[in-house]
This record gives sequence, structure tokens and C-alpha cells, in this order.
Amino acid sequence: MGLMQLWGKIVVLLLLSGVGFRCLAEIKPVTLTGTTVYELSFQGRTYPVWVDVPKSYSSNKQDYPLLLVTDAPYAFPLIRSIRNRVGQQGRNIEDFILVGLAYPATDTPAASRSRDYTTSDVKARPPRAGENFDQPAYGNAPAFTRFIATQVLPLLQQHYRLDRQRQIYLGHSYGALLGTYMLLHQPQLFSHYVLSSPSYWFDQGKLLSEAPALLRALPAGAAARVWLYSGGFEQPGPTARHYKNTNLVGDMQRFEQMLRPVKGLQVKSAVLDGEDHLTVFPPMVTRVMLDILPGHGPYTSG
Repeated sequence: MGLMQLWGKIVVLLLLSGVGFRCLAEIKPVTLTGTTVYELSFQGRTYPVWVDVPKSYSSNKQDYPLLLVTDAPYAFPLIRSIRNRVGQQGRNIEDFILVGLAYPATDTPAASRSRDYTTSDVKARPPRAGENFDQPAYGNAPAFTRFIATQVLPLLQQHYRLDRQRQIYLGHSYGALLGTYMLLHQPQLFSHYVLSSPSYWFDQGKLLSEAPALLRALPAGAAARVWLYSGGFEQPGPTARHYKNTNLVGDMQRFEQMLRPVKGLQVKSAVLDGEDHLTVFPPMVTRVMLDILPGHGPYTSG
């Protein structure tokens, strides 16, 4: 009898005996310890809000920094793992409460982020040469900002001990476009804005062209710390990892120059060599957490 025939007989016997079914019944989904999911209603959709508290939260009474990130299905578990691994229980990175904004189950990720994170309705005007906006809707950032301000942040402030002086927003690509909109319109929502590879090309750079006037209109006393990141390949260049036409690096540096003269804003920027739009996020997160939330030390590398 051949090996494959023998294995087939064993599988049949296991199924007939019920062992296979019992094994399947014992499979349980993986859960992230310390994580809670809330559901908020907004514009007829249900938005999951993922919250993870560090192990130290239950053993003391201190207030914790908040880090809120968009695109939760990708960013939330990554940031949580970096905080727990690199952070070393607050030694290298200060413990913080992590919050992720996830997509409604009725949307694809592309549809949700294209609608809620973008700043103008490109479907409301005639298409322009070279554009390819193929998602159902765009331009909901003003309403989504109100959702964060009036539903998400109050929910978190009600249920968790938050350090109101250290509320960090982190967004990548379209998420950074949304963060820029909030910075320019309601900078008081967060103390820190981490804008990774912001999509300032969107709608032919409309938000970037509006930025100077919006910065001049900021209320007196507006203050925030702004971190700008992009990857070295996020500009035109000769390799497959370079963009052909889009220049995220140049757009980011242009926005940085707009921010620097504004009283109350502190700005840092970095171009991470060897990284493109897909790879820049993990090293950026590690660097920015070490920078914004240094631990009690002394630092240990494991």
C-alpha cells in the first residue's frame, strides 16, 4: 500500500470515529489579551473601535497617553506588538492606550478609507486626465473628523484614564491626509500628529494648496507637535520601488516648510532610506514611539 493510500485510510477512519470533528470543534479564534471592541453608529454604518490597554493599566491609577490610529486591521496589531515587544513594559517605550479605527463590515477597506479619510469629493466634478478614482465615494473627512471629535474621543475619555495632554493621532497615506485635515481645522483634538506618507497628491494637491490660508486662520494659542515621515522610494526614480510620477517626499517637505513658521507648532520630519509606501510604516512606528513616548529606562535591546 502506498503512503498516500495509507494516509487516506487514516483520515477516513478519523472522520468516521468523530475525532476529526472533535478537533474542528475545539478550534478557537485568537484573541488579543487586553483588547476591547466598541461599536459606534455614524451615517447609518457601524464602526468598530478597537482599544488595547497595557498590562500595567490594572495595577496603578495613573493617566495614560492615547495613541489613535486609522486603518486598524493593519496598523493596530502591528503597533500593539511593537509596544509590547520593543516597549519592554514601559522601559523602552512608555505604556500607552492604543485605539484603532476599523472599517464598517458593510464596506471594503478601500471603499471605507477612500470615503472617510479623503478631504474633497472628486466625484462631484468632471474627471481629469490621469485620474482613477474608482471607489463609490470620497470627501467625507470633515464629517469623519466630527465623528472622532464627538463620538470616539468622548467614548474613550469616559471609559479610560487618559492623559489629555498627550493624545496622539497616527495615520498613513489617506490616514495622514485625514490627520492633516484635522491639524488644519481642529488642531486641539490631538497634541501630536504623526503623518506618515501623506497623500497630498489627492485631488491634484487641493488640501496642500489650501494649507497656507488655513494655517493663517488657526486660532491664537493653537499648539501641536507634528511628525512627518516618508520613504526614500516615495518619489520618482529609476527602480521598481520608486514612484513614476508621484512625489510624496517633495510634497511632505513642502508642507513642512509651511508649518515651520507657524507659532505653536513644533515640526519634525524624516525620509527613511530604503523604504517605499508599503514598507515604511513598521520602522516609522518604532522610531516615532521611541521619540514621542520614551520609557523610564535604562534602555535595553533585549
